[in-house]
Amino acid sequence: MTQSIIHTSKVLRQVVIGQVQGISEEKFDIQPAGFNNTIRWNVGHIIYWMDKYATLSFGSLSGIPEHYEKLFNSGTKPSDWTIAPLSKDELLQMLSDQLSRLSELTPAMLDEELKTPYAMGPFQFGTSGELFNFALMHEAIHLGTISSQLKALQ
Repeated sequence: MTQSIIHTSKVLRQVVIGQVQGISEEKFDIQPAGFNNTIRWNVGHIIYWMDKYATLSFGSLSGIPEHYEKLFNSGTKPSDWTIAPLSKDELLQMLSDQLSRLSELTPAMLDEELKTPYAMGPFQFGTSGELFNFALMHEAIHLGTISSQLKALQ
């Protein structure tokens, strides 16, 4: 079962990369009516939280620059940015770098108990695999948001 989670993570990330590659950079910063953020923000948010969940799940060192938190953490929005956002190419590179790191995961890593269970609202995650699986659901939600934003921009 844990091997299928690893496989799903790589497939999902490849789908995200393919989707992002197909979007013109001109559309990255348009905030469609009814949405709180832009495509650029959603892509960065996926990167930021995958890094955060990997750090929490596996104790790995962060692979992203510190300023990602100011740009892409929950509760941030492009209208509040005071630093230049990343280009499409930079975001794609970071997505690809994270995909490479997903290939280093093993089933044993997913079976590890977290030192402290991670609580998120009413939900609690006790193993690395449980928390990482939630990270995949989170990524899929934001992929859906990006797809919806693209439809709204048509």
